[in-house]
Amino acid sequence: MTFHLTSIEEFEVQSFTSICSRIGIHAAAEPDGVAVAGPAGRLSYGELARRASALAGRLRGAGVGPGSCVGVFLERSPEFVVAACGVLWAGAAYLPIDTASPPDRVEFVLADSGASTVITSTRQQPLLPAGRWRPLLVDEPGSGADDPSAVPHPAAPEDLAYVIYTSGSTGQPKGVELTHANLANLIDWHVGAFGVTAQDRASQVASLGFDAAVWEIWPHLAAGAAVHLPDDTTRRSPQLLRDWLAAERITIAFAPTALAEQLIHLDWPADTALRTLLTGADVLHRRPADDLPFRLVNNYGPTECTVVATSGAVAPDCSGDGAGTPSIGRPIGDTTALILDGELRPVPPHQPGELCLAGSLVGRGYRNDPELTADRFVTVPLEGRGTERVYRTGDQVRLLGNGEIAYLGRLDSQLKIRGFRIEPAEIVASMGRFPGVAASAVAARRGPDADAEPELVGYVVPTNGTRPDAADLRGFLTTRLPEYMIPARFVAVDGLPLTLNGKLDAAALPAPEPANLLPEPGAGSTASVGAGGSVQEQIAEMVRTLLKIPAVDVGENIFLLGGHSMLAMQLVLRIRQAFGVRLSLRQVFGEPTVAGLAAEVGRQKSGSAEASR
Repeated sequence: MTFHLTSIEEFEVQSFTSICSRIGIHAAAEPDGVAVAGPAGRLSYGELARRASALAGRLRGAGVGPGSCVGVFLERSPEFVVAACGVLWAGAAYLPIDTASPPDRVEFVLADSGASTVITSTRQQPLLPAGRWRPLLVDEPGSGADDPSAVPHPAAPEDLAYVIYTSGSTGQPKGVELTHANLANLIDWHVGAFGVTAQDRASQVASLGFDAAVWEIWPHLAAGAAVHLPDDTTRRSPQLLRDWLAAERITIAFAPTALAEQLIHLDWPADTALRTLLTGADVLHRRPADDLPFRLVNNYGPTECTVVATSGAVAPDCSGDGAGTPSIGRPIGDTTALILDGELRPVPPHQPGELCLAGSLVGRGYRNDPELTADRFVTVPLEGRGTERVYRTGDQVRLLGNGEIAYLGRLDSQLKIRGFRIEPAEIVASMGRFPGVAASAVAARRGPDADAEPELVGYVVPTNGTRPDAADLRGFLTTRLPEYMIPARFVAVDGLPLTLNGKLDAAALPAPEPANLLPEPGAGSTASVGAGGSVQEQIAEMVRTLLKIPAVDVGENIFLLGGHSMLAMQLVLRIRQAFGVRLSLRQVFGEPTVAGLAAEVGRQKSGSAEASR
């Protein structure tokens, strides 16, 4: 099959060049060049353009066009890029949905967005909740047939390009709308700032529901570079990811802050092809060593402002004492960073205030929520420029003497855990639906290790004084919330502390202690780990190493010892590598003890042995 394109000029006559037109240019000029590669296969630019064109034809036949929003319910794969590109090719906006999201959340997002069509695959369709939307299979037989209308629908700057749902303060996720002009601004800045060319090899590691994936994919395809996808086990392990980046000769990569902080302190081969490691999504606390063979660039930006708003290279720690917390850099491109007080007036130089952003990166607003849009996207006067629409980030910052911006924290109740923006109200709303919970709250707290990432702690006021079981509550939440929004520990309180004006007094919430924690399976056991290299002993050593504690009892609840969902994910990977079995995060949450996990490993291995007879 061939891609029906007679000349590159077909893509250059538009006054505004969309991302799909840029991909089409590369498809015409270098059709055999690698566009996307992963464990499931690879696509050339010619194949990507052909398949996106064919998919666009099917979407148009289903009534999809400009103004439509199409869900994309696929795993990280070349097929996801085909699907998203096909949606854009048809003139619509794509809505990425993480296939690991709970069904209730998927159903809400699709209903709230108004998506009439959802692109999925034969493998993922059984996980897609039923609704008013129509599934369209990207791998359906015959779906790769050529479409005669190969040129993408001409996109105007103000047309919607994609919608991403983030945690919402009302207890439900909120959809953020971004336009082609927003996306083009990100692409142009990124390609110029990091010197991206068609010879580059970029990585894609972020979850597709996280806006960093937008940044990892489109600027590199716009430049004709190759986007490479590691498998899920590799992208979550610092050591495995380091080895993969080196082996695949990746030249530019992104890693969420918590992962990047581990990557920069590993030993790297001197001849690594990696020249730039981008990071962001959380507060960066560590600096790279002065002998790191690539540069680390710290970035900041809310989803509402097209992924990146400020950026800056991080100087190495030459002194060995940390050299201070890195800044979030300077505004990118035509971005204006305003630091304002509560009345939206500029604060005195170098004083803290709310960061408000203006420029081509500011998105359209929130989907189907004009009230929230009007509250967060406001018009303010800019010196010498009249008035301009800005986005109020809710983040407190301070301008430094060198012109960079220091991040100080949130002004509202929003939390950040491992780079994910979390609205406590959404967790509280789900906890409140659990039988036996009269009222609830959630807070981020650090454990005994001051250098460890903060963890979510849930606070519940039990109904009739009877404490619910923590494992039951955690299991209930796993069906409604993403794993990063599930509290690691639950504290029982008689009532929620309030301020004088009746708001939650988060500072007065008690610290988790054995006496106030909800009962967990195995809590309080004093059984010790046996000797002889048993499964229990090996898992106990994994837990001890991850938690950085002297010892662990086989019956002790891992989450009571300081565990959290990221640690649980790392433990699952180590168990898989050591024993060749596949545990799920839900199993760890349901039986969070060394003894319980060892028993599950034994059951799976016994089942495998029985099946092989």
